[in-house]
Amino acid sequence: MKYPPVTVQSCRHAFRLFVLISLLTACTEQRAVAPKATTVTASNNSSHAAPAAFAANSSSAPTAFSATSSAIRKASAVAAVRSSAHTDPRQVKYNAGENPEFAKKCGWPVDCPAPLPGSILPHKRIVAYYGNPLSKKMGVLGEYPKAVMLQKLKSETARWQAADPATPVQPALHLIAVVAQGAPGKDGKYRMIIPDRIINQVYGWAKEAGAIMFIDIQTGHDDIRAVLPRFEWILKNPDVHLGIDPEFNLIKSGKKPGTKIGTYDAADINYASGYLKDLVRKYHLPPKVFTVHRFTRAGVTNAKDIRLRPEVQIVMNMDGWGAPWLKRDSYKSYVVAEPVQYTGFKLFYHNDTKKGDPLLTPREVLKLNPKPLYIQYQ
Repeated sequence: MKYPPVTVQSCRHAFRLFVLISLLTACTEQRAVAPKATTVTASNNSSHAAPAAFAANSSSAPTAFSATSSAIRKASAVAAVRSSAHTDPRQVKYNAGENPEFAKKCGWPVDCPAPLPGSILPHKRIVAYYGNPLSKKMGVLGEYPKAVMLQKLKSETARWQAADPATPVQPALHLIAVVAQGAPGKDGKYRMIIPDRIINQVYGWAKEAGAIMFIDIQTGHDDIRAVLPRFEWILKNPDVHLGIDPEFNLIKSGKKPGTKIGTYDAADINYASGYLKDLVRKYHLPPKVFTVHRFTRAGVTNAKDIRLRPEVQIVMNMDGWGAPWLKRDSYKSYVVAEPVQYTGFKLFYHNDTKKGDPLLTPREVLKLNPKPLYIQYQ
């Protein structure tokens, strides 16, 4: 086979392509989470450096940590460059995560228990504001004064209602009630439980706004089996639901929060959903919504073994931040490709847009297949 001669021009072309791939590889997605009060150096396994430090607005404010994505993100960026080099954009019918045929091949819609009376999903779409009132940097819930925050939530829910008039919108406040810490604390668990008075305060805000509430748990080095029962007093209310964050479950690795991305197994998720099922039966409640954050493949292991129960509605929430193409790709790879029951999608007002990318609009998110029924803003 005869090869074309090597010229200066061809070398320059190859070099430019190499630089483009390298730049995109270096710009792979980082995961945005609640901030920390002191800088922590990321592990050598992280592709780009340490979490950023933020000052909380209270001396007793909780701290949590950012973590960088795994090498999978690098491979994803390179694959995107390779794919785009051979694809005419005019021939692309669907963005990543939007193709109904791919969703069908993966097993959507999922064969799950019929919704019980009082179920929120799939009849409504939940739009939630996430964060903690002890910190302005952990999410929109604590970033603004209560009145301003609730008005912004009202405006956001109206945008979603306009984008999909057929699906009523249920507003929600998603409170980080257990916050991962960079220091072990007195009990060595690398987590802080928010005082009950703060939880009750946010619960009051939710009632004022006609919203439901989520208790979100970042276990650090604690066990979900030890932490979850601590919140029966609030979860026994019919309008209070649960969220867990695998990123901050680091018992298995023994690493500090912020230096490695954690994980939950199906067995952990099954424990939590079983606990919620028992609460529903004990207190004669409508079904609980249970969100599980996910933005890496290893963040949830053995997803196929997650049990579905009529009393619990499980949402796998795509929780990574970055450019729109990367968020769609993550949704496809980690949520659509491993069906559980319902899906969610997280939007970051600041981190999604800090490199000049636009925040995905409700109409753009609704192009995803399956359409997310839980939307979270941080």
